[in-house]
Amino acid sequence: MSRFDHLDIGLVVRGHGRHYIVESPDGLRRVCHPRGKKSDCVVGDLVRWAPSGSDEGVVEAVEPRRNLLFRQDEWKTKSFAANVDQLLILVGVEPVFSETQLCRALIAAEAAGISTTIALNKIDLPGTAAARERLAPYRAMELPMMELALTADREGSAALLTPWLAGKKTFVMGPSGTGKSTLINLLIPDAKAQVGEISVALNSGRHTTTTTQWYWVDAERQTALIDSPGFQEFGVKQVEPMQLPLLMPDLRKHAGNCRFYNCTHQHEPGCGVRDAVEAGLISASRYRIYGEILAELTTKRW
Repeated sequence: MSRFDHLDIGLVVRGHGRHYIVESPDGLRRVCHPRGKKSDCVVGDLVRWAPSGSDEGVVEAVEPRRNLLFRQDEWKTKSFAANVDQLLILVGVEPVFSETQLCRALIAAEAAGISTTIALNKIDLPGTAAARERLAPYRAMELPMMELALTADREGSAALLTPWLAGKKTFVMGPSGTGKSTLINLLIPDAKAQVGEISVALNSGRHTTTTTQWYWVDAERQTALIDSPGFQEFGVKQVEPMQLPLLMPDLRKHAGNCRFYNCTHQHEPGCGVRDAVEAGLISASRYRIYGEILAELTTKRW
């Protein structure tokens, strides 16, 4: 039993700097600040908080997390979302999606134990056949997939997404131009209002497009979408290099055929993974991305 168990529990629905919006079980939201200098809350965290002033609070403790996602740029890796049930990776027929971003998201989700579905949007456009071909290796891995036309067929897209999302906390990843804003506005008519209320509370209007945001889809607050605009890549620095191929289903399938138990699948003789690449059982682009991420994980930065 924790010494904070007597305190109220709340859900972090947004953070900016050292300010967090914490939602009580009754739906009331208030600005909370962390105790002391350390600030390690993320959206999706359940926290124990105590009142501080008339309408604010202090975060005293973070409850144990089921999972944690990281974002990464050239300089640092930072956690940004917790306690996610599933990941929706939105890719578009156009612009052409980055397979590196897609791979990193899948690896990060696999490492965190989060199930993932890939959604191909804009299937009303002429390049659909080419986009499906680019996704063929992921279909071969039996990853769950769906196809959408969020703008051209709003009703059909909503009918497909709504039951899949129901009762779950879903993180939505989608590079600029793939239709993520369209998806959120389609499913959450008051999305702008939810952001607006929080921005006023945080006095952070100019940051509304760069902060991870928790949206309730339904009035009962059982179904949620989590959106984190403005970041390009999931962080994978938390992955041990030898675990990397085990987090990629196509490589994992053939890694047991290697001569050496500690094979890196880069240069060793008798490598089942490289044999599978040569036989066309693993796509060349997936293998190339594996090599790039492995180099990233094994290169020390001084």
